[in-house]
Amino acid sequence: MADAFPAFTPVTLLTGFLGSGKTTLLRQLLTDPGLSNAAVLINEFGEVGLDHHLLERIDENMVLLQSGCLCCTVRGELADAIRDLHSKRERGIVPPFDRIIIESTGLADPFPVLSTLKADPVLRHHFKPSGVIATVDAVNAGMQLTAYREPMRQVAVADLLVLTKTDIAEPAQVAWITAMIRQINPDAPIVLSSDDAFDVARLLDDTTTVRAEAMQSPGGFYCDDPGPVLAGQHSGGIRSFALVSEGTVDWTAFGIWLTMLLNRHGDRILRVKGVLNIEGEDFPVAIHGVQHLVHTPVHMQSWPGGDRRSRIVFIVDGIVPAAIERSFNAFNGLGAAQVAPRRVEEMQP
Repeated sequence: MADAFPAFTPVTLLTGFLGSGKTTLLRQLLTDPGLSNAAVLINEFGEVGLDHHLLERIDENMVLLQSGCLCCTVRGELADAIRDLHSKRERGIVPPFDRIIIESTGLADPFPVLSTLKADPVLRHHFKPSGVIATVDAVNAGMQLTAYREPMRQVAVADLLVLTKTDIAEPAQVAWITAMIRQINPDAPIVLSSDDAFDVARLLDDTTTVRAEAMQSPGGFYCDDPGPVLAGQHSGGIRSFALVSEGTVDWTAFGIWLTMLLNRHGDRILRVKGVLNIEGEDFPVAIHGVQHLVHTPVHMQSWPGGDRRSRIVFIVDGIVPAAIERSFNAFNGLGAAQVAPRRVEEMQP
């Protein structure tokens, strides 16, 4: 049985604000045969209407669906639920699932879920984060993103954004919401749930949600064109900006700088990602972090588009970009002239 599942099981977080279509998407995930080897952790079975899909009840917290997907309710701590799943898989009580999908509540900040995997000594040896999928309501997101901090943070940390209700929204509304979420998160791919080509199983493809060179665009990031990454300030305090350096980066100094930065401001640095020209390396290194959690760097095999500049994109909450720029320059031994100028603009609702 031990050979039937990966050494590090990928864990995907599904998040989204209240009424954004997250439950509808989750129902599709649960019944898709392509996800038959997945385990899904949800708050309550009743919220997604599983009764007619239930094939076998394993215990009071777990059911096996007709699609083969294992569905579990989270009662108490998330870490306990994942450890229980892992134990039952090891003992052959449940099918050998090869990934976990966690559905968070609509008002949840995504980071505590992600940090659970890193903080728990058992989980970090058996599971790995595999991306955040966030649903965004094309009809109501304009008001939600203006009025509430939670949906802004959900959009900011997402690796993939699913725009829902586009079939009932006017094209101009869809374009406006797309532009709005692109200013909060300038890089994550955006897919439309109403698109004829929409494939639920593909949402969890590792080449889509995991930071890998296969997803690098010519600009070095994870969408065809991250747009005006050097711009974007939200009225709620969340903004995106980039540091672009012409020179090489000392890896040791950079590591110390990033560690200290996230240790002090990690709660407010929602995402940091970049492509670095490391001193002494022939090819660039891609880095990616969410708040205090930093993923393993990816050593790329080529220079995206031939551009050898280091470029680091930040999405922050209430931090002045100039402060991060000054500290980066100090640790990397750079003068201000070596970092490309930054443009910050208000995002219009």
